[in-house]
Amino acid sequence: MNDEATRKFTLRNWLASGAPWIWITAAGVGINILMVAGLVGLIAFRGLAHFWPADVVQFSLSGQARTVLGEIKDEERIPAQQMRESGVNVAAGTEWVKRDLVKVGNRDVSGHDFRWVLEQEVTTRNKPRDVVVIERREWGNFYGFLREIHENHRVVADAGRVWAALPLRLQRALDLQARIHHIEKRDIGLINYQLERLRLQQRKLELQHRLTETVRQSIAEQSQALNARFKDLQKKATALKAQSSRDSVVAETATGQRVEISMSKIVRVFRPNAMSVVGKARHYVAKLWEFIAEEPREANTEGGIFPAIYGTVLMVLLMSAMVTPFGILAAVYMHEYASQGFIIRGIRVAVNNLAGVPSIVYGVFGLGFFIYGIGAHVDRWFFPEALPAPTFGTGGLLWASLTLALLTLPVVIVATEEGLSRVPKFIREGSLALGATQAETLWRSVLPMASPAIMTGIILAVARAAGEVAPLMLVGVVKLAPALPVDLNFPFFHPERKFMHMGFHIFDLGFQSPNVEATQPLVYATALLLVLVIIALNLTAISIRNRLRERYKTLDH
Repeated sequence: MNDEATRKFTLRNWLASGAPWIWITAAGVGINILMVAGLVGLIAFRGLAHFWPADVVQFSLSGQARTVLGEIKDEERIPAQQMRESGVNVAAGTEWVKRDLVKVGNRDVSGHDFRWVLEQEVTTRNKPRDVVVIERREWGNFYGFLREIHENHRVVADAGRVWAALPLRLQRALDLQARIHHIEKRDIGLINYQLERLRLQQRKLELQHRLTETVRQSIAEQSQALNARFKDLQKKATALKAQSSRDSVVAETATGQRVEISMSKIVRVFRPNAMSVVGKARHYVAKLWEFIAEEPREANTEGGIFPAIYGTVLMVLLMSAMVTPFGILAAVYMHEYASQGFIIRGIRVAVNNLAGVPSIVYGVFGLGFFIYGIGAHVDRWFFPEALPAPTFGTGGLLWASLTLALLTLPVVIVATEEGLSRVPKFIREGSLALGATQAETLWRSVLPMASPAIMTGIILAVARAAGEVAPLMLVGVVKLAPALPVDLNFPFFHPERKFMHMGFHIFDLGFQSPNVEATQPLVYATALLLVLVIIALNLTAISIRNRLRERYKTLDH
């Protein structure tokens, strides 16, 4: 009996000590960490594996002596009964049927990128060393065998000489394509921008009744010079295109069909089955860098996502620059200057409630207030020469940043107020006793000591804003932006332009692409990159916060 009483007493003391709750909390934190690590690991594996050059398998199928050539992207087992119901002959006694999802490419030949191959139909499978993968600017990958190289429709290399002659000619075509891209995007783009500015300048003077004949003649001369330069660049680009189309390769599909592909349409050619591990690693790094640093192509299913990375980071920085001063000023007024009465308590309740409003509501507000309201008036007052085409009266980087600033404003206000309330009262009293004004006390003593809490609010705001998609779809994000918001054209920063965002890019690939199987790996890769961008932004803010915390350690005493 005494032993039982002792055990009850010990258990009661153990429960009263709070140790069980510590262990439960630790277990919850551990489970959350494992879940987050597992999710990020899954995203990383599915996304990063996409860039590794997989071996190409050639299947020989029973029945009509069919041949399938491509990469195995996935496999699954399905009930045999389900296959029988769909009209597929399955051997009696079979419970499960295995099938492989093969990326066959050659969309311009067969009309589809993927097909399922049933294991029971496969008679043989092998990996030919001479099979090539041709990455094209259009129509996706081509899987087959190189047969000839043509120069102006004349055979210059065939049989065993094709692979040796290919690198030099392909590099020539790539160099020409780079020059064409520079002329079309930079030189011709700059001329188009200058011509549009001249047109708007003339229209503005006409509306102001200040367009004299001398000014008209000057604008006409400038336009004429730009148009002449434009035609010269067009001729140069056309000549380069003709040169880049000089060479072509003739490749053969697994079914024996020959296809001629212009070198100007090729990004790279490689033989994955003949590559060493080092060669595959080099290819992997090149593909990964292309994904980060290049523009998208093929309706965002190929190429890179640099404009989306650029737009995401720029929008978050602009949003942070907007929300920080307004959030701090609002919190300082409510905590330091305003009398703590019914009105201020009501404002605090409203701020807390705003933090829970769905983000799409902010998007609708931004569309109505910023774009149709302020933007339309700005166009009428400052850009009447561009009407009816809107300048600020349509979605853009500025309105998207302002909308997300409103969305994250409650977070910054609450965090700042909490930081201000943690500053000891004697700091304020001592500063005032030494002759400082309230403003000087606030600026030199209170705000620096509350800065770690302010940075915490900014970190939370950045983390939420970087991943938002719903409001951005209404106020400025697009599937593909023709130009970046920052470029070399005066005034260099163009906040009225639409932009790309990584979150919307994920949505577009996952839910709006007609080729789901092809875009699925890119969804994982883009999601991983978005997580890494958010982590990088947060780590930067956390580093600043930790430095401020070390500087004002008196806050902990």
